[in-house]
Amino acid sequence: MQLKFGRSETLAFLLSCSLLAGGGFVQLTTASDVDDFDDGIVEDIQDDGATVAAGDAELVYESPQIDAKKFHFADHFDNVEASRKLWTQSQAKKDDIAEEIAKYDGVWNWESPQRIVWAKDKGLVLKSKAKHAAISARLHKQFTFKENKPLVVQYEVTLQEGQECGGSYIKLLSAGSQTEDLTTFNDKTPYTIMFGPDKCGNDIKMHFIFRHVNPINGTISEKHCNKPKNRLEEPFKDKLPHLYQLVVRPDNTFEIRLDHKIINDGSLLTDFKPPVNPPQEIDDPNDIKPADWDEREKIPDPTAQKPDDWDDDAPPQIPDPTAVMPDTWLEDEPEMIPNPTAQKPDDWDAEIDGEWEAPLVDNPACEKAAGCGKWKAPLIPNQEYKGKWRAPMIDNPNYQGKWAPRKIPNPDFYEDLKPFEMTPINAVGLELWSMSSDILFDNLIITDDVDVAREFAANSFDIKRKYIDRESDSLVNKVLEFSKTYPTAWAIGLVATVALVVIVIYFKFGKSKKPVQDTTSSADADPKKTDAPQPDDERVEDEIDDAEKSVDNAAGEPIATQEASKESSPLSASPKKKKKSDLDIKDDVTASKNDEIGDEPTQTEETTTKSTRKRQVRKD
Repeated sequence: MQLKFGRSETLAFLLSCSLLAGGGFVQLTTASDVDDFDDGIVEDIQDDGATVAAGDAELVYESPQIDAKKFHFADHFDNVEASRKLWTQSQAKKDDIAEEIAKYDGVWNWESPQRIVWAKDKGLVLKSKAKHAAISARLHKQFTFKENKPLVVQYEVTLQEGQECGGSYIKLLSAGSQTEDLTTFNDKTPYTIMFGPDKCGNDIKMHFIFRHVNPINGTISEKHCNKPKNRLEEPFKDKLPHLYQLVVRPDNTFEIRLDHKIINDGSLLTDFKPPVNPPQEIDDPNDIKPADWDEREKIPDPTAQKPDDWDDDAPPQIPDPTAVMPDTWLEDEPEMIPNPTAQKPDDWDAEIDGEWEAPLVDNPACEKAAGCGKWKAPLIPNQEYKGKWRAPMIDNPNYQGKWAPRKIPNPDFYEDLKPFEMTPINAVGLELWSMSSDILFDNLIITDDVDVAREFAANSFDIKRKYIDRESDSLVNKVLEFSKTYPTAWAIGLVATVALVVIVIYFKFGKSKKPVQDTTSSADADPKKTDAPQPDDERVEDEIDDAEKSVDNAAGEPIATQEASKESSPLSASPKKKKKSDLDIKDDVTASKNDEIGDEPTQTEETTTKSTRKRQVRKD
């Protein structure tokens, strides 16, 4: 039994499905809440809900509170007027480059990010590119490295235009006379630590450099931290805020974190190049390799002799002695001849340009010949060629090994077991050159407490990234999160989708064909646009029925009167009677059908042992 739906019934059915699905979902969530109360675990559920609600409330940004007692330096840049008083822009010049680019004329500004999350959240932005820029601020209190407390440096960077070549690192300036006037801050200003990201092309670095003072002679050398194991590419191209943190502890260990994840750690004593402590022994600079020192492992065999038939001068290729010059080769004709149609230019000056000569062109006489000019036999490999003879190599009986100078005690040796005790810090500075503009620095702090830094990040960076990540969630992620909260929603959605697909398929492909009598009038008007039987089709069907009846009458009794047989031309059950053959009937029926209905479906024969039946087959 086939169902028939009109447009109104279909809409009503779909609306009913939607209401049922929505009601089931509401019932599901309500029942879930009731079950929670019945199970006696409502406190856990409420705690989770309260945490989510609290999380939403926390996304309202407030400038982090700065307690001067907890920080050596802190600036969230939100109070623009107060922050401007902290920072001093450099007026210096670099002394090792051209005058026109030596000045530190990069532009700094306090402004909101390009992707504004909260209007009150500001940052220090390097606006210009391809210019030297330097700015610095004095610490609230000096960091001396004398107390048994770690150094914690933390700040945010947002590369709002990405980064192809340039740095966004900071320098912790060393206390001393050269850092008294911050307007002279430049690349030569002494620093204690340089920390932060840097990139140029495919060279990506996470700098951690500290300047170590030799305890014996007072010389200073830079110690570079080993590179992180993983390549850091995302911060340079995702244009999102990233949090960089460096922790250096009194036990000489360090940690570098990116967005709270450790990306590098180790020891000041073992994970820097060059190492903090020099080697105890060094090569003697006065030791010279003896003139008779033989460090050859192999030598030519002195007893070997060259074979008598060895020809060092034999060429690798020789002319083919069997080659013969072709008969059509024209030795008297040159390959190139002066162009006979060329004419000397009118402005040609023989005294300046020299004697004019027509340009050379291919000799037309050589086109049909095998070649022109002096004939040479083609070269073939020389069977006698062996190359230059060399004696085979043997072990050197006088081999003394690789020479190395002797070791002597290092006169500059020292052992510094406390490299953490660095030069005190009294200022922080940004001295940069970048091919990208709009580099935003934010929430820069220097403290001696990791928990304080973590709390500061929780009230600034973490809120910012949570908001950005929430706004950036795709529809798929939201659906997955919803499905985790309500697992049975998948079943409801699946049932609704399947029902909709079934309805669409039914109405598109499941309609029954209309009766023949309903299409008769239209078929008569336009027989090519319907499958309903036509008058000629009925006549053919009558002939088939008569043929079947004649088979059932084994005695060959007449089926219809002579008049009916003349009109319908029935098929004979016996081939012996002098009536039209099966092929004649088929041809007559087909011809009459083609004359009246054109390209209507053709008929094919299906032969059995009893009779010849005909069935309709559509051409397409």
